[in-house]
Amino acid sequence: MSDDCIVEMRDIKVQFPGVLALKGVNFDLRPGEVHALMGENGAGKSTLMKVLAGVYTNYEGTITYKGEQVVSRSIQEQRERGVSIIFQEMELLPNLTVAENIFLGRQPTGWAGSIDWTAMNRQARKLLDSVNTSISERELVSSLSVGQMQMVEIAKALSFSADVIIMDEPTAALTGKEVDALFDNIRDLRAKGVAICYISHRLEEIKRIADRVTVFRDGANVGTRPTGELSIDEMVTMMVGREMDDYYPKVETTAGDVLLELRDIRRGDVLKGVSFAARAGEITGLYGLMGAGRTELMRVAFGADRCDSGEILVAGEPVRIRNPMDAKRRGIALLTEDRKQQGLILDFDINANITLANFASAMGRFGFDLRKENEHNQELADSVRVKTPSLKQKARFLSGGNQQKVVLAKWLNTDSEVFIFDEPTRGIDVGAKAEIYRIMNRLKQDGKAVVVVSSELTECMGISDRIYVMHEGSMTALIEGDEMRDLSEEVVVAYATGARTGKTTGEEA
Repeated sequence: MSDDCIVEMRDIKVQFPGVLALKGVNFDLRPGEVHALMGENGAGKSTLMKVLAGVYTNYEGTITYKGEQVVSRSIQEQRERGVSIIFQEMELLPNLTVAENIFLGRQPTGWAGSIDWTAMNRQARKLLDSVNTSISERELVSSLSVGQMQMVEIAKALSFSADVIIMDEPTAALTGKEVDALFDNIRDLRAKGVAICYISHRLEEIKRIADRVTVFRDGANVGTRPTGELSIDEMVTMMVGREMDDYYPKVETTAGDVLLELRDIRRGDVLKGVSFAARAGEITGLYGLMGAGRTELMRVAFGADRCDSGEILVAGEPVRIRNPMDAKRRGIALLTEDRKQQGLILDFDINANITLANFASAMGRFGFDLRKENEHNQELADSVRVKTPSLKQKARFLSGGNQQKVVLAKWLNTDSEVFIFDEPTRGIDVGAKAEIYRIMNRLKQDGKAVVVVSSELTECMGISDRIYVMHEGSMTALIEGDEMRDLSEEVVVAYATGARTGKTTGEEA
């Protein structure tokens, strides 16, 4: 083992039923470094880290930790050695407090072995302060937002005093401020000699925080480089094995009529008189930090939530949208940010999920026609490039990118004119992202109105023809025309934080 490495993994192989997930992978980690792992979904990066963390114990190869060869038998054993993992799917118990979750099974004890609640809450508070969050240690996890839950997970990992911390997509649900706080903590840990394995699809974040990058493709390590030596384009090329021109493709079209308009929408203190418009043949971005009200506004447009006051117009006509069925009849489609819970029925196969939005598409002369359903849905799946051996495969076994494509195929199975994408590329790989962007542009070329709600600023700026910006329930800016050509991230962030306001209505107003 190299003297400057805390972890060295050699010739690691992992076999799943019918799939060789890792094909003899080598990987090393140094104390006091942030080592990023990149790759498309299924490339093997998370699998390798789960071997190191003791999640997957059926592997071949050797692991050397602090100069000694070890066998990874369980998560608990690896944690005791000093290796801790923060999973992408959070594992907090909603009916326990934040402090109870952080110290679950390890609560400080006092007299006669009883739990020392004061000590536990004090230690939890210290950990929460270390990740720069004001979340109360006494608050129930069920009352937290997704971003707040992620911060608790990070505090929990820090509570193990680990020498190696594995973070799997830790910023997927965080606001810009929370990402900054996390990165400050990562830098503090790095300065103390802690080694960080950082798995992410967000290339800009990797450039910002990582010292080295290892890229995975098809179960193999295709290269490790210092981050400073790689451009984002070079990272993408290593990941997908080919150059990807125009990562954010722009298709020139002429914007048409306003297909969806929201006027002075109010809902409690979440939406404070918000107006918004989406035009045919155009991609309209909606940006803001967590809690800005973006998702809530689109849920009102789709009828998933009711507004207290305001007006909704479809193709220039005032309409009442009381529920999602009303929205669907009016040609509005919503691809929700939580595709697993709200976009798909995971235990249904692809065929059934596509048919859900429009049973009429599978009806023949004598009722439900299975052959017609299969042929029609196969065309839809092919049109969005769903990668699957069969439409009979259950949705839960698809990658995040393919799950998103199935949700899109479901809505393409309707007569929708307005497509609302809420966090469309969260948790999916670079190749799948590029395909989603191409589909958006295809819809734009077909004269549809496309709305993209995104927390990734570079994505929102790269794909959108114009951008609305929200802050704490209010619209603070509409960026379009010449301003889009010279737009900087700093300007958009200023609008999103309320530090700056601009015009909020466009030419259609």
